[in-house]
Amino acid sequence: AALQKAGLNVPKTQAVVGKDLLTKAAEKFAEWPLILKPNRGGKGLGVIKFDDVAGLKSYIDSDDYEEPLDGIWLLQEYIKPKQPHITRSEFVGQKFIYAVNVNTEQGFELCPADVCSVDDAFCPTNEAPAENNQPNKFTITQRFNDHEIIFALEAFLKANDIDVAGIEFIEDAKGELYVYDVNTNTNYNQSAEREAGVKKTGMGALADYLISLAQ
Repeated sequence: AALQKAGLNVPKTQAVVGKDLLTKAAEKFAEWPLILKPNRGGKGLGVIKFDDVAGLKSYIDSDDYEEPLDGIWLLQEYIKPKQPHITRSEFVGQKFIYAVNVNTEQGFELCPADVCSVDDAFCPTNEAPAENNQPNKFTITQRFNDHEIIFALEAFLKANDIDVAGIEFIEDAKGELYVYDVNTNTNYNQSAEREAGVKKTGMGALADYLISLAQ
C-alpha cells in the first residue's frame, strides 16, 4: 500500500496468516501462476511458483511445507520478466547508490522469476570465483540512474522513515516496472562493484552514512 501511495506499480499481493486460509485466498486471484513467499525470508528462500490451486494445495498438505518465521504468507501475482533478470536498487541515507541486475538464468531466482530456489552458492555476498568461467550473476547498470522509478523510491523511503534498503523490481514484457520486494537490510556484491568501477561502494556509502550519524 505504501509503494502504491508513492505512485509505484506492485504485483497484486495478499497477506495470509496461517496455512488453513491459503487455498481460499489463492482462489480469489483471477490469473495464475502465483508466487507464494514468506513475509520474512531472504535470498529467495521459501519462494515457490504455482500454476494452479491443485499444486498449491498439494504443497500445503506435504511434508515439504514450512511455516514462515512470523506466520505470515504472501500470495503474489507472477510477473513474467522481459529479460532474464531482476533489478535491485540500493539506497543509503534514503539516497540512491546504484542499481544491479541479478541474472536469473541459472537458478538465482529472486521472486517473481521462474524457479524461486537458491542455495548458498548464489548468495549476493559470495565471493567465490565463478565456476566454468561463467560471468558474475550481478551486474551494475546505469540504466536507472535518472529514471523516474528511482525518484519515486526515494520518496517512498522518506515517507516511511527507511534509511537503508535494497529494493527489487522487475520489468514485464510490456516494459512496465513492478516493485515487489523491500529489504530493510541489504548485501552488496564486491565483484560487481569492482567490475563497474563505482566511485562509491555500497559498504563505503553505508560507512560514511553511519559516521555522519555518529557525528
